[in-house]
Amino acid sequence: MQFFVIRLVMFKNMFKSGCLVRTAHVILTWLTTLVLFLHNTDLRRCQERGDLVQPVAFFSVVLLSVLLYFAVSLMDPGFVLSDSDSKGTSLDGNEELEQMIPEDHSSLKQRRCGYCFLLQPMRAKHCKACKRCVRRFDHHCPWIDNCVGERNHKWFLLYLCVQFVAVSWGLQASWSGVVSAPSWKQWLSQNGLVLGALALTAVFSPVVLLLLCIHLYLASVNSTTWEFMSRRRIVYLKRCDSEENPFDRGVVCNLWRFCCVCGTVAWERIYSRHTHTAV
Repeated sequence: MQFFVIRLVMFKNMFKSGCLVRTAHVILTWLTTLVLFLHNTDLRRCQERGDLVQPVAFFSVVLLSVLLYFAVSLMDPGFVLSDSDSKGTSLDGNEELEQMIPEDHSSLKQRRCGYCFLLQPMRAKHCKACKRCVRRFDHHCPWIDNCVGERNHKWFLLYLCVQFVAVSWGLQASWSGVVSAPSWKQWLSQNGLVLGALALTAVFSPVVLLLLCIHLYLASVNSTTWEFMSRRRIVYLKRCDSEENPFDRGVVCNLWRFCCVCGTVAWERIYSRHTHTAV
C-alpha cells in the first residue's frame, strides 16, 4: 500500500506548479545544447571532421543530467507517511526502534509534528512547501520543486556532479564558438545565440560548483543544510558542543554510508551511542 502511495505522490508532483520549473529547465537545457551543436563551436567542428566522440559524449552527459533531474525531482525524498513509518531501519538489522533506544534517554523522545501530527523521527523536519515531514531533511529545493532528504540526497549530489560537467563543458564550447567581426553589429549578429549560451553557462557553472562543494562537505561530515544553518534551534544538537556532530563517524564511513546504504536509518541509535561514548 505504501508503495502505491509513493507512486501517487510522484505522479501528482508532475502536475503541480513545479511543472513550470521543470519545463523551463528542460527547454533551456536543450535550446543551449542545440545552439552549441548548430553554431561554429568545437562540437560542430568535431562533427564536420567526422570525429563524433566528443559530440556524442557531450550529448550523453546532457541527457544523463536531464534524466537525473527528473529522477531527483519526482522521487520520494523520504516522506514520513504514518506513525509506524517513524520507526527506522538500523544498519545493524534491528527492526524495532524501541529496542534500540534507552528508555531513560529523554533527548531521544519523539515528538509529534505540529502540522501533520505524525511522530517525527530524529533528523526529520516538516516541509511547508511539500506539506509533509521528510526524513533526514536537508532543504526544499525550488530548482527541482522537491525536498532533498534521506532517500534522494545521494541522487541529488550525483545530479550536481553530472550537471557541473555539463554546464562547464557547455561554457568551454560556447567560448570556442565566439568569432570576431569587423563591426559591433556584425559581431552581435554572428554571436548572438552563442553569447546567450555563454551567459547562461557562465552563470550556472559557479552556482552548481558551489552547491556541489557544499553537499560534498555535508556528506563527508554526515550533516545536512538544515542542521548546519539551524543548529541552535534543533533540540538534539543543543545538547552537543558547538563543533560536535553526534552523527559524524569519519569521512570514509560517512561517505560510504551516504552513497551505499539504502533504506531508512535509525538515527536515534547512532545518537544514543555517541552520547553514551561521550559520557
